[in-house]
Amino acid sequence: MKKLISIVLVLCATAGYAQRDSILKLDEVVVSDSRVKQYAEGYKVTVLQDSIIQRTNGSLTSLLAFNSNIYFKENGFGMVSSPAFRGTNASHTAVIWNGININSQLNGQVDFNTINPFNYNSISIRSGGGSVQYGSGAIGGSIHLNSDLLFKEHFDNQVSIGYGSYKTKKINFNQSYGSRLMSYSLGVNYNASDNNYKYLNTGEENKNGEFNNLNLNWNIGYVLSENQILKLYHQTFISDRNLSGNLVVLGRSKYKDNQYRTQLEWGSYGPKAISKIKLAYLQEEYKYFENKDAAIYSFGKVSNFLARYSLDYKLSKFFRLNSFLEYNNYKGAGDSFGSPKRDDFSATALLKHIISSTIAYNLSVRQDFSSDFSSPLVFSFDGSYSLTDNYQVKINASKNFRTPTFNDLYWQPGGNLELVPEKSYQLDFGNVLNIGAVSMEYNGYYISTKDMIKWLPNNEGVWSPINIDDVEIYGAEAKIEANYSLGKNQELGIKTNYAYTVSEDKSTNEQLIYVPFHTANGSLEYRIADLNLFYQHLYNGSVSIVGGELKEYQVANLGATYTADILKKDLKYTIGVTINNVFNSYYENVALRPMPNRNIQTQLILNF
Repeated sequence: MKKLISIVLVLCATAGYAQRDSILKLDEVVVSDSRVKQYAEGYKVTVLQDSIIQRTNGSLTSLLAFNSNIYFKENGFGMVSSPAFRGTNASHTAVIWNGININSQLNGQVDFNTINPFNYNSISIRSGGGSVQYGSGAIGGSIHLNSDLLFKEHFDNQVSIGYGSYKTKKINFNQSYGSRLMSYSLGVNYNASDNNYKYLNTGEENKNGEFNNLNLNWNIGYVLSENQILKLYHQTFISDRNLSGNLVVLGRSKYKDNQYRTQLEWGSYGPKAISKIKLAYLQEEYKYFENKDAAIYSFGKVSNFLARYSLDYKLSKFFRLNSFLEYNNYKGAGDSFGSPKRDDFSATALLKHIISSTIAYNLSVRQDFSSDFSSPLVFSFDGSYSLTDNYQVKINASKNFRTPTFNDLYWQPGGNLELVPEKSYQLDFGNVLNIGAVSMEYNGYYISTKDMIKWLPNNEGVWSPINIDDVEIYGAEAKIEANYSLGKNQELGIKTNYAYTVSEDKSTNEQLIYVPFHTANGSLEYRIADLNLFYQHLYNGSVSIVGGELKEYQVANLGATYTADILKKDLKYTIGVTINNVFNSYYENVALRPMPNRNIQTQLILNF
């Protein structure tokens, strides 16, 4: 502890000396996670902006399924949703909220149907291993939820009201205010649905699928001095949903899920050094009712206190160093796993070298220390080289890890205290080509994962996790985007994504379950004056399941929006309608759990 305190004091002193005589003009927008932009030259990063986010049905699952290469498994509309990013499982995708990892300490995952995308300025998708920067679980990739603050005179309000099939209701209110010294944003979202859609080709309907959730997102920043900013982020999510049954079992259970996240950040910005201190408190809790009509339930919760100090220092015109120390204290309590505690500490260093205007690379290393197990030393290298003004190559290589969760270690019966962290090695090579209005990106990658944690029945018939699987993954991804101006007030936009993925269990040489070999999606958008028409199409290939195969499927959405001004542009409204599953396709992305048939969603947005 004395050594740790000494290191922190030295870093603080270095930062203070570099900033002593500096006066910095702050950028108008203060980015919540600058590492995505500053230390990711060799990675594929896709940014989804407001216009795409507002077109979704309020679900992060739907947004990413139609705009990325991530495959999702959903236990029915609005139910538990988990990703398979580059052939990995759900706990291998890290979700980063304003710079910190928010994956559950119970199961290592994030339920993507608990994230409302409307509350974020942008959502970034970073493909490839990121454990050096973002910790446990960042093996397939990471999703970044960004609440960026704008220190500029503005006061904007937006009200969005939606209603659709199955009595689906959505209400969103967003407000943003800013001046030279202060900025804040507020988002309140409420979603509810009877969710009683008919199962195509049967006489049944989705029963026990009702859900409602409330989401509050509040962020504020204040300029303390010419080179210091204090920021506060807060999010509250409260959900009450019944859990749908399937084609053979009638659902009768219910799940209440509450999540609270608060993050305080102090930043000092100098001409050579940027120092930041983050303090965060995260808590997740649930109540599971096996019978929704009974008062008996199982309970679990876990809290995390996080403290991080980071120093981003410009060593010279060509070199930049980012280092940070992070401490996490986890405390859990639950009917099935007792009252576990864990303390984690990590030290990370990232070196950026700009060789020229066309070549740059990053070297990174991280060591974690845990009170529960020994963590591996992880590292990464990434870089880019612009061969011409239109063509760029990218490369990244890394070692990554995932630590056992509280459920893995302590769940009773079945927890295994002998587990070790998973280790993963990967290599990614990318090409980016821009020709006029067309942008093309191609990536090939290889991932080898050791000691993957898998739950299997033991000799007593009790399911228990063990380090057993070695998995080999390789594949290719392609993305094409094009935007054309067709004359006065007319634009045409085209976006496509394709992925080929092989994810094999080395002990059987068979594809992992719920990982399709082929996935693709695309969108076509046409704008003429204030009218916007769009079409989205999704294809997921067949997947292996226990005892068989789940068929491939295609699903498409068709929509239109119209925007106009009222009262001399003091008020702007947008009306929209979307037909989801326009071809009324029957499909399942989890066995025996049909997804909704054709349905309609309407929306009214007021901006003032």
